[in-house]
Amino acid sequence: MVQTILSKGHIPRSFWPEAVIWSIHILNRSPTLVVQNVTPEEAWNGRKPSVNHFRIFGCIAYAHIPDQKRKKLDDKGEKCIFLGVSEMSKAYKLYNPITKKIVISRDIIFYEGSFWKWDDNTTKQQIQVDFDGENEEERQQPLPQQIPAAEIPPNEAPITVETSPTTPEFDEQVEAAAGSSSHRVRKRPTWMSDYEVTGIDQSEDPLTHFALFSDCDPTTFESAVKESKWRKAMEAEIAAIERNDTWELSELPKGHKTIGVKWVYKTKLKENGEVDKYKARLVAKGYKQKFGVDYKEVFAPVARHDTIRLVIALAAQNSWPIFQLDVKSAFLHGNLEEQVFVDQPPGYIKVKNEHKVYRLKKALYELKQAPRAWYSRIEAYFLKEDDLKFTGNDSVMFKRFKKSMMVEFEMSDLGMMHYFLGIEVVQSDTGIFISQKKYVREILNRFQMKDCNPVSTPTQFGLKLNKDHGGKKVDNIIYKQIVGSLMYLTATRPDIMHSKGKMSDLIGFTDSDYAGDQDDRRSTLGYVFMLGTGTISWSSKKQSIVTLSTTEAEFVAATTCACQAIWLRKILEELHLKQVGATTIFCDNNSTIKLSKNPVLHGRSKHIDVKYYFLRDLSNDGVIDLVYCRSENQVADIFTKPLNWLPS
Repeated sequence: MVQTILSKGHIPRSFWPEAVIWSIHILNRSPTLVVQNVTPEEAWNGRKPSVNHFRIFGCIAYAHIPDQKRKKLDDKGEKCIFLGVSEMSKAYKLYNPITKKIVISRDIIFYEGSFWKWDDNTTKQQIQVDFDGENEEERQQPLPQQIPAAEIPPNEAPITVETSPTTPEFDEQVEAAAGSSSHRVRKRPTWMSDYEVTGIDQSEDPLTHFALFSDCDPTTFESAVKESKWRKAMEAEIAAIERNDTWELSELPKGHKTIGVKWVYKTKLKENGEVDKYKARLVAKGYKQKFGVDYKEVFAPVARHDTIRLVIALAAQNSWPIFQLDVKSAFLHGNLEEQVFVDQPPGYIKVKNEHKVYRLKKALYELKQAPRAWYSRIEAYFLKEDDLKFTGNDSVMFKRFKKSMMVEFEMSDLGMMHYFLGIEVVQSDTGIFISQKKYVREILNRFQMKDCNPVSTPTQFGLKLNKDHGGKKVDNIIYKQIVGSLMYLTATRPDIMHSKGKMSDLIGFTDSDYAGDQDDRRSTLGYVFMLGTGTISWSSKKQSIVTLSTTEAEFVAATTCACQAIWLRKILEELHLKQVGATTIFCDNNSTIKLSKNPVLHGRSKHIDVKYYFLRDLSNDGVIDLVYCRSENQVADIFTKPLNWLPS
């Protein structure tokens, strides 16, 4: 297909990358035998794509020149060649063979029967780079050798594309990613420096799909090695690898293949946004590993937020300080069982041994089995990735523990815990408080909501959502990023973990709406657990079955809550804080409470799945005690429905 569209307009082979991109764009919107009855694009996002924007690749196209880039008597259009659609905005991509620049524009007149007469000199010249830093005088200069209007072929009817095209493919593809109506002008990234962007709203963020990367961190070794701070970071990483005896130089055995490595750079920030350190990480290209050859088992457990919050609540109630240790290059300590060979890293090739490779004795980051290998080394210790938190009331034990850990692993003593996994921690005489202020600011900036107006409640009171099949298309990638960011934000809501108070037992609250989902009529359950006055565990999710009454919905929610109660009780028992007596769970539905205590299967409830009658056994065994509370005192109510804001 690429060869065909290049031959059609006698287009030079140097434009094959653009032809490939345009071919893929067409194939994704064309019928295929692999996906029956729908195009690949429709199978991906559920919407039938438009092809109204399709044009003949390489045809003549006149792009409108904005007023600010031309003088009064200058031509209003420049003659270009059509190269497809822009990957970064809702516009067409053109090439001006006179100025040797890529032009991104929406205001186009197409002549699909006309093609540029190419010669050898046209394609041998390099494309000019148009930076944002050009001065105003240069911007006012007329574009060289503009094509006058008289050269437009009179015998061919032009195809005009309006300034605001009606093609849904353009209108909806990127607008959803734009977020709010922020008009902050953003600096153009370096990978866009070959593009002359015209007719596009410069307030749109071209990095919307790449928001996970900081614009100040290098993405290649070639760019990082130019700065001393990153060179020092890479040297420190290589030194850590050598100290840990992570690898050894060897010949590549016959029949084995190497796994590539690459450098990843990250500026680590403190909780106040200041630079903590510049980190360079040498990572393996784990995506090239083959199961059964390069790795086997990969599972490695990590601590849940519920567990961390529980320990913080216990520390706050007993006025215990919480300390933190950071293992340097944690994954480099994990011993490997498999034979894995990697290439020598860029910038650190051994002289006279360039043909050799490294055999890994220990794990590198991004190997599929690296987390499991690290966990195997440290499974006897309190774990959350490479951060260790510990608390208690014995200062002598603290010193012994830190000393033993530092003998076994290279680590930093961070002192009192104040920041972990993007969560800020404040330890004071009145309690321990956790929040995510810095993270909130980051996601507001990332999704262009920095200047939005705050609201008292996240959703409108009484709001019932349903699928809007005829609504405006949104970018599914950006939507998933927003949901994921908000999911992580729930780790610290409510913000205040604990205000100092007397020790008390674990208590829970359970609630459910009834058939709240307007599409599948499933109910939403919610629960929350408190230790003393500290909220340590909470959840809100849709039930997996359709219930026939409010009682059934509440019963299913109470069963889920009871399962969480058992897990929390086991954690407390591991910490030598075994709960005496039943865990109280408050419910605002009397019928549910009676059903949990009554062993008789009534006609109205006998169809409930057997697994939910696990709640009865727990109640009869004295593990949990379902107790009635009034609806206005139901703490879990906030997890099942939108509520009104009550001023304090």
